[in-house]
Amino acid sequence: MAGGGACTLDVLAGSDGPGVWMTVGGVVATLASTAVGLLLTTRRRENPIGWLLLANGLVLAAMGVAEGYAAYAVLAEPGALPGGSWAVLFNERAWPLLFASVTAIAWLFPDGRLPSRRWRPYARIGAASFAILVVLLFLMAERFSERFAHVRSPLPEVSEAAVGMPFALSGLVALASLVGGALAVRSRLRRTSGVERLQLKWLAYAAALIPAAVVTCLIEVAIAGDDGPATGIALVVALTAIPVGVGVAVMRYRLYEIDRLINRTLVYVGLSVGLAIAFAGVSLAVGVAIGSGSTLPTAVATLAVALLFGPLRARVQLLVDRRFNRARYEGLRTVERYLEDLRAGRAAPEATGDMLARALGDPRLELLFWLPAGELHVDATGRVVDPPSGGDRVRTPVRRGPFPLATVVHDPALAERPDLLDSVIEAAGLAIEIARLRVEVRRQLAEVEESRARIVTAGYEERRRLERDLHDGAQQRLVSIGLALRHLQGQLPAASAEAGAIDATVSELSRAIEELRELARGVRPAGLDDGLGPALRGLASRSRLRASVEATDDRFEDRVETAAYFVASEALANAAKHASASTVAVSAARETGSLVVSVRDDGIGGAVPGLGSGLAGITDRIAALGGSVTVTSPEGEGTVVRAELPCGS
Repeated sequence: MAGGGACTLDVLAGSDGPGVWMTVGGVVATLASTAVGLLLTTRRRENPIGWLLLANGLVLAAMGVAEGYAAYAVLAEPGALPGGSWAVLFNERAWPLLFASVTAIAWLFPDGRLPSRRWRPYARIGAASFAILVVLLFLMAERFSERFAHVRSPLPEVSEAAVGMPFALSGLVALASLVGGALAVRSRLRRTSGVERLQLKWLAYAAALIPAAVVTCLIEVAIAGDDGPATGIALVVALTAIPVGVGVAVMRYRLYEIDRLINRTLVYVGLSVGLAIAFAGVSLAVGVAIGSGSTLPTAVATLAVALLFGPLRARVQLLVDRRFNRARYEGLRTVERYLEDLRAGRAAPEATGDMLARALGDPRLELLFWLPAGELHVDATGRVVDPPSGGDRVRTPVRRGPFPLATVVHDPALAERPDLLDSVIEAAGLAIEIARLRVEVRRQLAEVEESRARIVTAGYEERRRLERDLHDGAQQRLVSIGLALRHLQGQLPAASAEAGAIDATVSELSRAIEELRELARGVRPAGLDDGLGPALRGLASRSRLRASVEATDDRFEDRVETAAYFVASEALANAAKHASASTVAVSAARETGSLVVSVRDDGIGGAVPGLGSGLAGITDRIAALGGSVTVTSPEGEGTVVRAELPCGS
């Protein structure tokens, strides 16, 4: 309502009024101070900061109304409204009240208490000095400003000789109390940390906008000859920023954004100054070169400013970070060096978590990657991890647009520095995404290898079952049939035709039994029941070549022993069929957690494991168990087949 009245009076006063920019600025500042004051008094009743803001809003409203009232009732339409002299008196002499609330806020901010007990007498003296100063101003026998020089004060006037000394003393004490407010803020800043330090930064930032507004006003007056829109906007921003900054600090809403706000303000102020200098310099240089009266200098300067914006902003940001935010500067430099190493192949993406720990100064920091397929978090090794919550660790999600990439688990202190945390994480976003993809692919490959191993193991188990069924089932039945036929043959005359037929049948049964035994050995060698060494020696004894065997007597998993046996069997068969070899040496030994099987012949060499060959099949079988097969076969120097199968220590 007071704002509406001030605007109405300003319109009625016309050219005698304070002007639209000053009126709008006063209304905005009044509304900001009053609104924040109401919010604080309802949410933080015990804190007097809210009441001080309300008092400040009341003073601003009264000053605005008094200025418009005086301009209309005394200058524009003299006598149109009663009490014009009182409006002039309040407008011209109540100015110390504008500083009283701000000074009190500086002394009591942010918790509503003085820094210590020893500040109490100074606070009382400061409050008294403002009160005495206002009273003396109201009673001082001094003419008003030039506009209102013809107006007489409605109060009794006291001679300057009587009030001169008290006025000077109270003014000096009031000024000292203003300095005391700054010292109180400085004292708190030096001995506090964490939340209270951030609160004081908000107040300091808002207060710093007042001299910035004054500088803007001086620059505009120097350029345009009078204050105008730039001054009005600067004053509105400054007068609004103080109550808003106080409200943010006391309510602690978006409290941790102050470092980023200060950083961005410094960057854009420096950027604006740099671009303005560039624009003026280019315009002047081009204008001197081609002469005046052309729009070309302005166009060239505008183009230069557009081209300089990006590089200059990056340079100013670097300078501001180096001077005012060293931690952010060093963190971004660490990320930049890591990305260079990553592009050059000197670093692995999986080391991104360690790099973030160095950049953010948190040795316990963890980078956990989000795998959407399984809806789980894993570390850089692919191990499933449940991110901790609460306690002394805080989780910060990392996203690429709407998609989650990872979670950074860090110290709670980093959450109080969002400019550092967010900037470093954003700069490392590409490395985090690459690392997540690498971990996801590695985990999928591991799952495929585990699946292959399970399939191979199941095949071995099925082979063993078939071998057992052949040995204990069909083979035993055939032997029983053969014995029964021999028994029947013994009851017949030796020279009879029936006896000869039975004899031929038994011979066929014997060949069938031998074929079943060979088939069973192909499914799973029965000799492996006694271990790999005896099985290899039995295999070598059946070879057409002169074969020597050196094999350990250690026992291994059945699937490992079976795979090793078939490697030796295939290598011996190839040496006999294709290598034109005369001797072959077979060895099997445990070496550093692996079973190493080697088959060496003295043949013609030149063996190449082709697609679909026996060696290729053996290679796939060994790879499914996590092992490897190498074939060394130079022309004319024989062939060495070497297989390594992991078997534990």
